[in-house]
Amino acid sequence: MSSERKHGGILQRLGNRGIRLGTVFDRAAARHPASPVYLDHDLDIAPGLGRRVTLTEIAALVDDFAARLWAAHVRPGDHVVIHKSDSFDISLLAYSVARVGAVPVLFSPKLDGTTVCRLLRRFDRPTLVTDRAKLEKELPADVFGPAERVLAAVGDFPGAVPLESLAGAPHVRPVTRPQELPALITHTSGTTGLPKLAVQTGLTVQARCRPQSVLLAPVSRHEPLAIHVSFAHSRMISGAALFALRGHPLIVMRDDDPERAAELFARIPPGVIETHPNTLLHWETLADHPAKPLARVRCFSNTFDAIHPRTVKTLLGASERSAPFFAQTYGQSETGAIAARTYTRRHRAGADGRCVGRTFPGMTEVRVVSRDGKRPTKDSPGRIEARSGGRIITYLGERERFDEQFSDGGWWRMGDLGYRTKWGCLHLLDREVDEIPGISSTLEIEDKLFTWLPELLEVIILPAGNGAPVPVVCTRGDVPLDRSRWREAVTGLPALAEPVQRRLDELPHTATTKVKRLELARLLAAPGTPSR
Repeated sequence: MSSERKHGGILQRLGNRGIRLGTVFDRAAARHPASPVYLDHDLDIAPGLGRRVTLTEIAALVDDFAARLWAAHVRPGDHVVIHKSDSFDISLLAYSVARVGAVPVLFSPKLDGTTVCRLLRRFDRPTLVTDRAKLEKELPADVFGPAERVLAAVGDFPGAVPLESLAGAPHVRPVTRPQELPALITHTSGTTGLPKLAVQTGLTVQARCRPQSVLLAPVSRHEPLAIHVSFAHSRMISGAALFALRGHPLIVMRDDDPERAAELFARIPPGVIETHPNTLLHWETLADHPAKPLARVRCFSNTFDAIHPRTVKTLLGASERSAPFFAQTYGQSETGAIAARTYTRRHRAGADGRCVGRTFPGMTEVRVVSRDGKRPTKDSPGRIEARSGGRIITYLGERERFDEQFSDGGWWRMGDLGYRTKWGCLHLLDREVDEIPGISSTLEIEDKLFTWLPELLEVIILPAGNGAPVPVVCTRGDVPLDRSRWREAVTGLPALAEPVQRRLDELPHTATTKVKRLELARLLAAPGTPSR
């Protein structure tokens, strides 16, 4: 019996009907009515609910705001862009939009106003759900032009309809639409320019839940699950749906400050933690925290990017469980999870951080295509291509750009370079756009530097025209980099320029905490940029 069939009972029962986002919390509450959801912040749209709510209360809130959206004339098939201040209610509003048969479009709170306006123009008169804070401080007046209507989820603003004024609107029965139609639109990270708008259906959202269900199979459903993922990311939408349907007590986090995370985890010890790789990197300090906030963790999980071996070793060492494990997934916004591997304490010391594991049988496929006619290897990597039931169906407004990502047989170009070992493991070496001639893998160099220099909080190797690649480093507490230790660490590595030290908040980041390497390279190349 396959692991998916054995452990993915909820998804098996759904069959080919899709995940049906609009009624997820109804069904979760029917199974687990008192299952708790703990928040580290008050919901902007319902601050009175407090920071401990049940799935039943979440279901009622989603239903309430679906009724308000209907009263505001949102109808099936409409595009509803949600761009508001950071809060879990970004995700909850998405479920409300889906409940009335409209298509939720999630824009990260970190997007600047100009980018928001440019993306809005890709739609045909969408509804914009935002808040007074965004309208007063960040969004230009032009935002009203491309929108059919602007709804204020919180507060009021001239020209916007406050959803608060629609409280008490009559209940609306959930609208069921064919699951092969668009059901969710999110944007890509924008590391290489203006974000692309990735379109999913109910079926692709469901397909993305299957690999995660397999990874969670060894974990009891009574284990509290802490999740810190961008509320505007597709992973948050599919993940929250799956976790609620499984009945996990949920700990939903907005703040990744290590001290605040330590306090929260000491009060409500999680059995599972899922977050972005860079957040886990920052949480390494929790391993030595006197409150032992990671002591009860059975499973650490990171989303869609390779993790540094140092982080795996540190976090697994902090757990006091008998057999904790680290589940790493590899994928992207366009595909969902493609491959995965798990680490245990037995693996952590000699783990190869470039190995991102194997595919999910019957769910995902990977191949590596040669660029020079030779078999792809570490020294001559090929292009990584994938097939997945969770792949998006298009980039909204950019069909040609979407079609360019395909090769023969429906293989999707991931934009990454790597190779497969004789054991079938996939190794990720670099993004194609980040490749530096003469270096087989900048990511591997970064892994080594992290391992040898524990004081590093971030290190990014960037190309520098005709010169040696430039390392940009951030240290814990912004302490000056010890240059003698640095010189010792880079001995034996490809030639690198002198490191440039920056504060972490000086680096441009995506909504999922990844450093925008191309933008950082442009910033460093700008005239008058200081080097320190």
